[in-house]
Amino acid sequence: MTARTLLSGLFAIGLGLVGLGTAPAVAAEGERHVHDFSFSFEGPFGRYDQSQLQRGLQVYTEICSACHGLKFVAFRTLENEGGPALSEEAMRAYAAQHEVFDVALDDTRVATPTDFFPPSNVPNAPDLSLMAKARAGFHGPAGLGLNQILFGMGGPEYIASLLTGFTGEEKEEAGTTLYENTAFGGYMAMAPVLYGDDVTYADGTVATPEQIAQDVAAFLMWTAEPKMMERKRSGLTAVLFLTVLTVLLYFTNKTIWAPHKGKKHG
Repeated sequence: MTARTLLSGLFAIGLGLVGLGTAPAVAAEGERHVHDFSFSFEGPFGRYDQSQLQRGLQVYTEICSACHGLKFVAFRTLENEGGPALSEEAMRAYAAQHEVFDVALDDTRVATPTDFFPPSNVPNAPDLSLMAKARAGFHGPAGLGLNQILFGMGGPEYIASLLTGFTGEEKEEAGTTLYENTAFGGYMAMAPVLYGDDVTYADGTVATPEQIAQDVAAFLMWTAEPKMMERKRSGLTAVLFLTVLTVLLYFTNKTIWAPHKGKKHG
């Protein structure tokens, strides 16, 4: 009965994953091609590359924000250590470039540091705040994300591969032009957005499509996991503490039971 219950539970979890939208990923698994990029924040000791995050912010601003929003990201977080780490002056100037809707005024106004990025303003264009986490389980059997665990392939790899995965093939369905994308595993409504030299980086980095895709993917990972560095530090501290505690308990146990070891009880 226990084994049956366990199998039933695993089956229910599988159905739940399909219900959450992982079924299309499974169906197209053989057709997808997702490149395993090497991001600086991968692994237990990985850290965000501040320069890359700043470049990614620039890419988002100049290219992605035309259709997509970041409604869960506050402008003030752009100043945080571990993120893009803009100066306070630069962060305030960046926020002032945007307008947000103020319910109290029933009108739009210039954004302040405490405001959040505007939401998506194009119908059906997904918000990108949590995109890197939402796509983290795209790969592996039944969408369980095993490749992310084993090889570090997750949402950022998918985003970068998607942006560079257009083949140039197009087709029209129901009056809508669709574009073939190898990472998507078929045709999608979003048109190619990267063509080369799409942005001019202030730090002199050559803006190839691959570089741009990786930069904005890293930035979107930060928007989804802004506390990743703190979480890794806390996890490392916990592991070290548990290791020391385990060693102490081991020697304490040996000390306590040493006098009684080998004694026979009648």
